[in-house]
Amino acid sequence: MKALIQRVKQASVNVDNVIIGKIQHGLLVLLGVEATDSDAELAKLVHKVCHYRVFADDNGKMNLNVQQVKGSLLVVSQFTLAADTQSGLRPSFTPAATPDKAWQYYQDFITRCQALGLEVATGQFGADMQVSLVNDGPVTFLLSN
Repeated sequence: MKALIQRVKQASVNVDNVIIGKIQHGLLVLLGVEATDSDAELAKLVHKVCHYRVFADDNGKMNLNVQQVKGSLLVVSQFTLAADTQSGLRPSFTPAATPDKAWQYYQDFITRCQALGLEVATGQFGADMQVSLVNDGPVTFLLSN
């Protein structure tokens, strides 16, 4: 699994000209699921995303996580993160999970983040989405297992 996280001042996702998910201060999480991913990897990535220290403390150091700053998550499925880009000029999606597995892991990721007390907004799995954000910093990290 991979999560591209971006610290945002605000973010939203739009489907068919309708905003379906929106947050203010927090993290935009683009989530990619691979065919070989396991439940243990899912649990590890949830922990990492929710505890990764990317927000400034009183001294301006990145020492606080999204929970500590009372931020929110906007979680958007992003199967292209699972692409193999090592050769040629066209990505291969062979490493990506099947749609059924990816949907289940996406739902489980959201549920586990909510169980930690986070407010979680979402995109629409499998839809053509337009994502808007104001990246804070900019601060962007690719997290993987």
